[in-house]
Amino acid sequence: MKFGTKALHSGIEPDPSTGAIMTPIFQTSTYVQERPGVNKGFEYARTKNPTRSALEKNIASLENAKFGRCFASGMSATETVIKTLRPGDEVVCTSDLYGGSFRLFSKLFSEFGIKFSFINMSDPTKILDCISNKTKLVWLETPTNPMMSIIDISAICKIAHNHGAKVAVDNTFASPYLQNPLDQGADIVMHSVTKYIAGHSDVIMGFLGTNDIDLDDKFGFIQNSSGAVPGPQDCFLTLRGIKTLHLRMQRHCENGEVIAKYLKKHRKVDKVFWPGFKDHPNHEIAKKQMRGFGGMISFIQKEDTVEKAKNTLSKFKLFSLAESLGGVESLVGHPASMTHASIPREKRLAEGLTDSLIRLSVGIEDVEDLISDLDQAIN
Repeated sequence: MKFGTKALHSGIEPDPSTGAIMTPIFQTSTYVQERPGVNKGFEYARTKNPTRSALEKNIASLENAKFGRCFASGMSATETVIKTLRPGDEVVCTSDLYGGSFRLFSKLFSEFGIKFSFINMSDPTKILDCISNKTKLVWLETPTNPMMSIIDISAICKIAHNHGAKVAVDNTFASPYLQNPLDQGADIVMHSVTKYIAGHSDVIMGFLGTNDIDLDDKFGFIQNSSGAVPGPQDCFLTLRGIKTLHLRMQRHCENGEVIAKYLKKHRKVDKVFWPGFKDHPNHEIAKKQMRGFGGMISFIQKEDTVEKAKNTLSKFKLFSLAESLGGVESLVGHPASMTHASIPREKRLAEGLTDSLIRLSVGIEDVEDLISDLDQAIN
């Protein structure tokens, strides 16, 4: 099946008891058993829920993964991957990554004897400076948050696998519609389902997909043991959101391209970060491993001051100043004080994430209205 067909049909069957075309919300904590150890495949809802099972199969199909697990948030999915490691193991991470991931790695799991090295992976060979026989995992985002850096997934995988390390890719910014890391050689794909996959700013959820049954068994054990699972109502909302994922992503990409080009020509804008530009670093890699360039854009104004950035941010009317991204409505954020506030300022600046950088999540509204809003806010 093609992507749009999979979005509507993979893992989804009419309810056998009623014929309902929509997956029911199985709002239950437990299931009646015929006798000890004999059941209909479900024992306790932390372990397994039919609504969640349908969603896991659906997202796994979109990522061309044999196995999939949903979690209570993107961060609980991320920490599940790290929980497969042991004290003394080492992880090589891209230095330009989501602030919550940086906080989890550097301030929590580093306290449990796991070493994290952060390095710019725009040149894949740079990971050779950090990788060792203790390296068990390479963690990357592409495009990165918020600098939109592009990392060559297949090149990273070849290097990591040659050193016996697994590769996990946070695919949140691209969504499965634009990019499938497992097809590029990655061992694990992670999503903050909260963003593009659910798509309507009403769900918090994470996902892990893999083709490695041993990894999936570990994820399942941790998922059940730790209990960070989503509820059936959120799973239902996400299943509904996925039915329009391909349509939404097409519009996100179309609007994103128009707005990126508008900003690049704006007399008051200095820099625009969007991988669709031919002069964007690793643009050719983006063309190779992505099917479009998405609706995430960052920019810096020529009046490069925090005060100017804050003034601009306060003037938007259609772009809502808020955390998160990937919803149908357009959002604008200030990474330095919002999504990336947990990263030390010197580390942010080293990656080009200045105090005045503005990040856009371009929604699916009429693009002419979005441009008018941008114009009045910047001017």
